[in-house]
Amino acid sequence: MLARQYLKDFPAQFFEQSIKALLSLLLVALLGTICAGTANTFIDLWRGFSTIFDEGGLHHSLRWILVDVLSVLAVVEVYRTAMTYFTEGRVKVTYIIDTVLVAVLTEMLAFWYREVDPTRMLIAIALVLTLMFVRIMAIRFSPKRRELCEGL
Repeated sequence: MLARQYLKDFPAQFFEQSIKALLSLLLVALLGTICAGTANTFIDLWRGFSTIFDEGGLHHSLRWILVDVLSVLAVVEVYRTAMTYFTEGRVKVTYIIDTVLVAVLTEMLAFWYREVDPTRMLIAIALVLTLMFVRIMAIRFSPKRRELCEGL
């Protein structure tokens, strides 16, 4: 009887353990990416100090530092999403939306430093507004919030 139950649960357990093993590798890779991005930020900061007196050097350096920091934050959000799946067994929609928002806002900051078609900028603004709306709705109608309301 016990062997039959074990064989019945084996595919699900194998799948779950395989996902956890692969996710662990992904988390290590993301952690390495965060470390590399942080190191790159400090390298750009050091370069910024060496070009501070060049024409436009400070402005150029600050731009790259800002983009580096926002890129690292986007990877941190991906890491946070993966950790939530690892610990809770599900993905939180708000974490995914946060990740996309940080990535889109990083791109929009890069728009400031180059000529961009106004249509492309309007599309990016519409995307940010849509993501903000979806994030608000995800919080408003989250499963935890429903559980709290039903408990009252």
